[in-house]
Amino acid sequence: MDNRPAPSDLSLNVDALQRRRLLQGLGAMSLAGIPGWALAQQYPTSKVNTTKLAVTDTEVVVGQLHSSSGTMAISETGSIQAEQLAIDQINAMGGILGRKIRVIKEDGASDWPTFAEKSKKLLVNDKVATVFGCWTSASRKAVLPIFEKENGLLYYPTFYEGLEQSKNVIYTGQEATQQIIFSLDWGAKEKKAKTFFLVGSDYIWPRTSMKIARKHIETVGKLGKVVGEEYYPLGNTNFNSLINKIKAAKPDCIFTAVVGGSNVAFYKQLKAAGITGDKQFLLTLAVTEDEMLGVGGENFNGFYSSMKYFQSLDNENNKKFVEAFKAKYGPKSVIGDVTQAGYLGPWLWKAAVEKAGSFDVDKVVAASAGIELKTAPEGYVKLHENHHLWSKSRIAQGQPDGTFKVVAESPNLIEPNPFPKGYQ
Repeated sequence: MDNRPAPSDLSLNVDALQRRRLLQGLGAMSLAGIPGWALAQQYPTSKVNTTKLAVTDTEVVVGQLHSSSGTMAISETGSIQAEQLAIDQINAMGGILGRKIRVIKEDGASDWPTFAEKSKKLLVNDKVATVFGCWTSASRKAVLPIFEKENGLLYYPTFYEGLEQSKNVIYTGQEATQQIIFSLDWGAKEKKAKTFFLVGSDYIWPRTSMKIARKHIETVGKLGKVVGEEYYPLGNTNFNSLINKIKAAKPDCIFTAVVGGSNVAFYKQLKAAGITGDKQFLLTLAVTEDEMLGVGGENFNGFYSSMKYFQSLDNENNKKFVEAFKAKYGPKSVIGDVTQAGYLGPWLWKAAVEKAGSFDVDKVVAASAGIELKTAPEGYVKLHENHHLWSKSRIAQGQPDGTFKVVAESPNLIEPNPFPKGYQ
């Protein structure tokens, strides 16, 4: 079956490309090759908005719902920035269907009931056409019933545990089979790891991820055995008892899903206890360039992260993205995995809206399967009918300066499989 999307600014056919070049030569036209006013006339509001969303003849309103305060702000700030960058770039091209995007920003404040409350405000009161938001699975689970009840559309950027598929969510990060299983197999093969100590923050994503990891280690993948499993509250800063347990267990691999600000204390205390990358194999699912700003390269040096994206990726798409990001947010700004996945959200939405010729959620959802982003900083992605992305998985080693060196990459795009047999 041919899942290729209809032409958009991100996947143009020859005729559209020729038209764009011609019109660019004639004057100040949008990237689509048609002036915004002409597109707005071509797509009248009465036809592109039949469900009373916040769409006028000149603008479309979207929501952003992330933690700009609290323990998760260290991780979510990058998503806020990347989504805004994408929206600014889209607006500079003339917007979507001749309409500029206006953003209403809400702070989930690292508190799951607050996420639920703010999501209802955005959907019911503000009537936004879509929302880019959440980071933790706890926040996503808190808002999911509201998005399904109100028929909203959420673009969710974080790698997560899988075991979910909703008509109302587009998942732009990795699910478990793309991140966890690939990384464990790599650790067993390349690092000869046979014993694993599992560590996570105490909420749904780490616990479910470690459930999947344990099943892969001991049953499905038959890699070895788990010699310890511990969880700590979000924001926890004392890991001394954990470190003592790790020293006693002497695992080949410390496999971690500690998130947010807790990472700063965790890696500093590991180093202080003599557990460093030159002596211990540690593989994390939750340290990106964003967290490294707080953790410090000297504390993570030699440890490994499993992600689909690292800022150091060497391709033309990523070079342009990094340059634009740093131009907007400063030369010292960094880009992590979820930041890049956040950047994909507005572009995927734009492509789906233009393919559908409508902002109506049901029509956008119906148009989404098969959409490709050949301009994705990670290289190339394609949206599966299960609302997850085909993408590659990568392992990178932390460097003293806080950057990552990619040491492994899946040979092909990994098909998303949010409900893998044997792991539920």
